[in-house]
Amino acid sequence: MFVPRHYREPDGSWMVDLIDHHPLALLTTNGDSEQGPSATHLPVIRDPRWTGEWTDLAGTRLLGHMNAGNPHWSALRNGDPVLLIFTGPHAYVSPTVYRTTPAAPTWNFTSVHVHGVVKKIDGSAETLNVVKSTVRAFEGLFGAGWDMSESVDYFRKILPGVGAFQVDVRRAEGMFKLSQEQEPEVRSRVRQAFTQSGCSRHRETARLMGRLP
Repeated sequence: MFVPRHYREPDGSWMVDLIDHHPLALLTTNGDSEQGPSATHLPVIRDPRWTGEWTDLAGTRLLGHMNAGNPHWSALRNGDPVLLIFTGPHAYVSPTVYRTTPAAPTWNFTSVHVHGVVKKIDGSAETLNVVKSTVRAFEGLFGAGWDMSESVDYFRKILPGVGAFQVDVRRAEGMFKLSQEQEPEVRSRVRQAFTQSGCSRHRETARLMGRLP
């Protein structure tokens, strides 16, 4: 991903936060010359058993799962290079906000590209662990504290249809395009317009703009 210098994340924690709060990733692989690239939208979490630092993503491990009936799952091979794309808050910027002429519209957006190597997880116990870890992560962030204990037996019944995997992260790139190229007063007007928007995505983009150094 091409990331101009002024759109890079202030530090690695920005990328970690983005994948935590926007965990629906696009998993992409090259595929073969006949089938071509494959892409699947799926939930991804940080491996809760990872004992290393999470100040950055490089050298860490992520977990995910997909429908085992998906041809993408059948095509995956241990050791395949993969790209996980996470999309965060984004919003259209109208030139009317700039109050200057000439001007051009643009789009503020945030994204993290994670490059790594995939390993398919074998065994029902390990697959179940990925499913349960995913529930814990998402209930903690987005849910209402649902107790999964009475549904674990149901999880076991559907495990044959679940393909779980881990991605050992080699490198990650963050793109946080938040009007950094604009003069401070213009950037402030963009942020204010987003804050007043009825769209939650715009307001979330404004909050990120407020965190910029």
